[in-house]
Parts: sequence; C-alpha cells; structure tokens
Amino acid sequence: MAENADKVLEAIEIAKTTGKIRKGINEVTKAIEKGEAKVVAIAKDVNPPEVTMHIPLLCKEKGILCVEVATKEELGAAAGISVGTAGVAITQEGEAKKVIKEMTKAD
Repeated sequence: MAENADKVLEAIEIAKTTGKIRKGINEVTKAIEKGEAKVVAIAKDVNPPEVTMHIPLLCKEKGILCVEVATKEELGAAAGISVGTAGVAITQEGEAKKVIKEMTKAD
C-alpha cells in the first residue's frame, strides 16, 4: 500500500501538468459519480473521518483505484496547492498513464 501511495503522489504531480486533476472531496465525489476519475487519492489524516468515508465505497462501485496517502499536506503539495487537501482525483492522466498502469498492476 505504501508503494502505491508514493506512486499516486507521483502520478498526481505528472497529471497536474500534463493532464487534469480535481481537488477537494466535493470535486472528487463528482468526478467519481460522473465516471471521470481514473485514480483517486484520499488523505488518512482527515478529521472528521466521515468526510472521506464514502470515497472508497464509491470507487469500488465504479471500479476506480482508490489510494490512501498519509497526510493532506502531502496530497496538497502533489496537487500543486499550498494547503492540504482531503482528496484528489486524476481525471485525465496525461503523461501519468504509465505510473497509473503500474499501480493497477500492483493491486
């Protein structure tokens, strides 16, 4: 799992410049429901945990890879924002396709 966390952060960094990402739980939820999300990352340190509890279930329903990362700060930094974020969805992989393929194989 930890290996996937590093890979998803790498994929988000690549996708933010060459593809498209959605930041924040509301945006991530919408992307999942519309079937736009390719990969979703959520932070483990979200308080209260109810904020992100529905995300793994939604992802499972839609067959989307969902990866937990340690902190909101880590996720925010990967997404290129100066604040932490509870969730990020990659909607267009751009050049992150290879990294994402590696993650889905690792599962």
